[in-house]
Amino acid sequence: MADDSKTHNTGTIGSYAAIGDSFTEGVGDPGPDGAFVGWADRLAVLLSDRRPEHDFRYANLAVRGRLLDQIIAEQVPRARELAPDLVTFCAGGNDILRPGSDPDAVAERFEAAVADLSSAVGMVLVTTGFDTRGTPVLGLLRGKIATYSVHVRAIADRYNCPVLDLWSLRSVQDRRAWDADRLHLSPEGHTRVALRAGQVLGLDVPADPDQPWPPKPVRAPGAVRRDNIQWAREYLVPWIGRRLRGESSGDHVEAKRPDLLPLD
Repeated sequence: MADDSKTHNTGTIGSYAAIGDSFTEGVGDPGPDGAFVGWADRLAVLLSDRRPEHDFRYANLAVRGRLLDQIIAEQVPRARELAPDLVTFCAGGNDILRPGSDPDAVAERFEAAVADLSSAVGMVLVTTGFDTRGTPVLGLLRGKIATYSVHVRAIADRYNCPVLDLWSLRSVQDRRAWDADRLHLSPEGHTRVALRAGQVLGLDVPADPDQPWPPKPVRAPGAVRRDNIQWAREYLVPWIGRRLRGESSGDHVEAKRPDLLPLD
């Protein structure tokens, strides 16, 4: 595992804004009230635990389905306006998934946004892509995701940003880290990402994000094949259909936490 932790006094992080798409919004990790939780909300809790009571503020501007240019137009200016001590910036994944996308060009626009944010907020944490080796459909894009992730690391070096390296987080390569749609993390997957993000920021986290999963029973090839067919019908075909129609799962969705508010 790469050591991407920086020397930060995380006790001085009194405000945090998360920007991005469904990954940062928390899709796949529903809370008791029906709203999504997700790794960013869970990281906010870890950070707030290091502050006096009611002395930590958090905003989550992420919206599912957003492309990089939409995030730059809608969320980056708001994050600059809020000027928190920490911004987590994960974007570009939806662009990379689109046919014909160029990870080099996406990275250029991402870097411009990192430069913009770095001039206005205390710290910008950026994230790499996941390693999709062995993942149906997304495994075909592994080379593009790797290329983009290398760019993100280089950008982080140029702007002294801590890096949440999802590629090297082995525990999320387990099927149980993912929701039924295989595109979003499960609650346990979001928890492990939050723990790793805390480590990157120098927090003493309560569990190892890469701890092994319990053994799982071996499944017959026929059962696996039936699951793959069901997944394609229920999730893959509708996802492709939305792309062909120019629709997004985030249409008519607003940020769940648009202001820096004290964390309950």
